Amino acid sequence: MVIPLIVTQHAEETTFLWSQRDGAVRRPHFTLRSLAGLDERLEAHLDGLRIAGEDGWKICKEAVPLEDAGAIFALGSLALESGKEERLAEVFAAAAADPSFARGLDSAVAWLPPATATARIRTLLSSSEPARRRVGIAASALLRQDPGRPLIDAAGDADPLLSARALRALGELGKADPGLYQKNFDAKDPEVRFWACWSAALVSGDPNAVSRLKEVAAKAGPRRAEAADLYVRRLSPAEASAWREKVAADPKSLRLALSLAGAIGDPAAVPWLLELMKQPPLARGAGEAFTFITGVDLEDEKLEAKKPEGVESGPTDEPEDEDVAMDPDDDLPWPDPAKVAGRWNALKGSLGAGKRCLLGREITAERAREVLKMGKQRQRAAAALELALRSPGQPLVNVAAPGFRQAP
Repeated sequence: MVIPLIVTQHAEETTFLWSQRDGAVRRPHFTLRSLAGLDERLEAHLDGLRIAGEDGWKICKEAVPLEDAGAIFALGSLALESGKEERLAEVFAAAAADPSFARGLDSAVAWLPPATATARIRTLLSSSEPARRRVGIAASALLRQDPGRPLIDAAGDADPLLSARALRALGELGKADPGLYQKNFDAKDPEVRFWACWSAALVSGDPNAVSRLKEVAAKAGPRRAEAADLYVRRLSPAEASAWREKVAADPKSLRLALSLAGAIGDPAAVPWLLELMKQPPLARGAGEAFTFITGVDLEDEKLEAKKPEGVESGPTDEPEDEDVAMDPDDDLPWPDPAKVAGRWNALKGSLGAGKRCLLGREITAERAREVLKMGKQRQRAAAALELALRSPGQPLVNVAAPGFRQAP
C-alpha cells in the first residue's frame, strides 16, 4: 500500500539531500565518512520512491517540480530506471531550461546500479541528440569508465557543450591524446578551449597547455581558480611561490593567492599567512591554507578564535542583495593568530622551506593516497590532483562519487 504523504516526503528529501551533497563535495568540513552518511540517507529516500513504483513517479512530479538540479536528479533517477521514453523526454526538456540543471541529470545516471548505468549510458551515447550524448559522456566520466570511440567523436563535435564535456572527460580518465587536445587550444568556445588545456596539462604537462592555463589564471573569469590551481601544481616550488606572490600583489586576488598557498604547500608561505589571519575577511582562508601546508587542524588543536563582531559572510536575507553565492570560507574555523603562531614556532623546524607539503608531509603518491582516505573534501580533491600528476594514464580519483562507493 502506497501512502502519499510518505512518498511525498521521500521526494522532497531526495531533492533536498542531493542539493546538500552537491555542495558538500566541495565544502571544507566534510570527510569521506560524513559524505557517505549523507549519501546513504539520500539513497534510502530514493529507494522509497523506487518502491512506490508508478505512484512514486506521479507523486514525485507533483511534490518537486522540475525547477532545480535536485528535482532533476530525483525525477531523472526514476525516469532512467523506468526506461520509459516519454519520462526521459520530459526530464531532458526540463534540464535544457537551465545549464545548471544538467548536473542533476548527470548524477542521476551515474547513481544508477552499475549494470543499469552502463546500459543507459550506451543508449545515451547512441542518440542523435547532442544533449543526450553529453549526459552519457558526463556519466561515464563520473564513473571513470572509458566509453571508447564515442568519447573521441564527442570531443570533436560541433556542439560546444558536448565537446567541452568530452575534453574534460578525457583528462579525468587520464587519456593522452595530444593531437585532439592541441587542435582545440584555439577553439572559438571558451569552455572548449579551457577543458582542452586543462586536460592536456593534467595528463601530460604539455607546456603549451600549461602556458595557456597561466593566461586564464592571470585574470578574472569563471575558470580562473581551476586554471590557477592546476597551473601552480605544474611548476617547481620556487616558480609556484613566485607566481603566488605576484597574484597576491593585487588586493582583489588575495583570496585566490591564499588558496594557491595551500595548493603549493611551501612552508615558506606560513609567515605571510599568519599576518593575513589578523584580517577578518581573509583570516579563515589563511587558516585553511596553513592547515593544507602543516596538517595542523585548528579545531582539533583548539587554535580557534571567536567570530569577530560585525563580520557577515555569504548571502544575506535582503531581497535587494543580488549576491547569492556561498562564502567559500563558510564552515571554516576562525584562527587565533597568536595561538597559531605559537604552534608554528614549535613545528617549523620539521618543515623546511622550498618543498611542497600536503597536511604536514612532503607530497608523494603515497601521501596523496593517505589524504584521500583521511582528509576532508577540499584536501581530498587536492590529493586526487597530485596523485594524477604522479600517475600518468590513470584516472583522476572522483572525490565527488557517492561516498558508499569510494574506497575507505
